Amino acid sequence: MSTDTQARPSRRAALLGDRPGSFAIARHVRMSPTKVRRVADVVRGMDVTEALDVLKFAPQAASEPVYKVVASAAANAADTDDLAADDLFVSQVFVDEGVTLRRIRPRAKGSASRIMKRGSHITVVVEPKEARTAQGRKKTDKSTDEQKEA
Repeated sequence: MSTDTQARPSRRAALLGDRPGSFAIARHVRMSPTKVRRVADVVRGMDVTEALDVLKFAPQAASEPVYKVVASAAANAADTDDLAADDLFVSQVFVDEGVTLRRIRPRAKGSASRIMKRGSHITVVVEPKEARTAQGRKKTDKSTDEQKEA
């Protein structure tokens, strides 16, 4: 056990701060992070109900674990903050590399090549739609201030 006096911030504080909303994490998903990121990029910024509909009918195999994580984040928000799924949007989705299982494939002349079976960790953060409009206003306010100065 370390004797650090500085404690690491909680995961909620790191992802949301003091904003309302919730998150869900799926760890050790046995799918390549690059394949999962293709699906995650599609739903980033969408409303939760729309994202779930898109994921349900997406042909990629990675859409199933992403669907589960988005649904779990929406359920967490409904349970902890009493937020309805209709009022939420997917504010952040990111996919990190997980554990890589290394396997061996026999090759010619007694040699072997390595097979990398990659895994990933999927994190989804959902927030109320009011937070999206507030973020949009902040961005436009900055741009108008820069135009006034120029």
